[in-house]
Amino acid sequence: MRDDIDSSFPEHLATVRRRTDAALVAHGLDGVAVYAGCPAYAFLDDHTYPYLANPHFKQWAPLTDAPHSFICYVPGSKPVLCFHQPADYWHRPPDLPDEAWLGEFQVEIVRDPSAARDLLRLGRGRIAFIGEWQQEFAAWGFAAVNPPGLLNQLHYDRAVKTPYEIDCMRRASAMAARGHIAARDAFLAGASEFETHLAYCAATGLQERELPYGNIIAFNEGAAVLHYQHLDRSRGGPRRSFLIDAGAQFRGYAADITRTYAAGDAGFAALVEAMDTVQQKLCTAIRSGTDYRDVHLLAHRLIAGLLRDADVIDCDADTAVATGLSGVFFPHGVGHLLGLQVHDVAGLARDASGAEIPRPPGHPYLRLTRTLQPGFVVTVEPGIYFIDLLLDVARAGEHGPMIRWDTVERLRPFGGIRIEDDVVCTAGAPENLTRKAFAALA
Repeated sequence: MRDDIDSSFPEHLATVRRRTDAALVAHGLDGVAVYAGCPAYAFLDDHTYPYLANPHFKQWAPLTDAPHSFICYVPGSKPVLCFHQPADYWHRPPDLPDEAWLGEFQVEIVRDPSAARDLLRLGRGRIAFIGEWQQEFAAWGFAAVNPPGLLNQLHYDRAVKTPYEIDCMRRASAMAARGHIAARDAFLAGASEFETHLAYCAATGLQERELPYGNIIAFNEGAAVLHYQHLDRSRGGPRRSFLIDAGAQFRGYAADITRTYAAGDAGFAALVEAMDTVQQKLCTAIRSGTDYRDVHLLAHRLIAGLLRDADVIDCDADTAVATGLSGVFFPHGVGHLLGLQVHDVAGLARDASGAEIPRPPGHPYLRLTRTLQPGFVVTVEPGIYFIDLLLDVARAGEHGPMIRWDTVERLRPFGGIRIEDDVVCTAGAPENLTRKAFAALA
């Protein structure tokens, strides 16, 4: 499998180079030096926060653990990888991978970050720095530091993934699916939230710091907290529901998957099944030429119909959407771009200038407003939640009479439901990376 993905890397890198060439010409620059980043120290301590590689660096080279390294690129020349491999006996230095993609680079090993200065071609014109700026670079002679126009253009283009990138995300999806199944089984066997999280990490083969985001492992009412982070250690108490939002990474590319399970209650299980039906309808809407805002508004209409059928609201779906009632139960966006970052950049971009496409009125949390193109990878994650804060506001306002409060009180202990897949927009039917990954394990 690794040989297959390496065979598509040269085409990917050629695309990155073409996009960079065009952006450099448009902004009067001659090259880029892309910094991998470095670990940051906690305040008044000698421990660092978990290191996260610059996504621009990961797009050029599949290295997620190469702090202080650089990629230098000047159009017409082979890109230079300045790989920082310190002489260190306190920590194990990063290994340079023995993989075919390295043949696309001029590789230079540096023992000290300052040694990269003479390798970055700073005398060959206006070289822009991209990454987390360090004061030690001030005297190196960069022509610009993270120039907004250059970044806007690179970010805009990055939404269209190369075949290599999509293959990386397929593999991340396969890893995450294994973790989800292990976590589901742990929950059903009586594990705590924390133990369920550990089962997930073991099945994916990832340390916590290697996950694309902190796992959301929520039992019962915890599922009503959109980014629940507690990881309760206790096994005691009732077990009504389980919401898991957890991903994986392969070569720096993310999977982002959510599933919800009922623990014996037939009514809640039926509601989960109904949400799965809604979610699959939305996945079929991921088509080239579709405005993603329309997908989001369709999600509200379908969810409003689900709420009406479940006797949660006492009005028709159109009224629920028009009055904002559906937002009481579905307060977030239906999805976002996915790739080198979980919430990948330029989701609102109108064009390469950085101008933005507005969100629909009344929907401030939607992260994607662009028209879909082949190569976009998006999440589709409708949900319903019983959130005390929002319900209290609704009860006191105009929405109160339209809500069946007896049903809400019955469902509140289950917290909520979210189902999320990662979907590739193609020239034809969408490719659901998540469903394919689970089907392969079935």
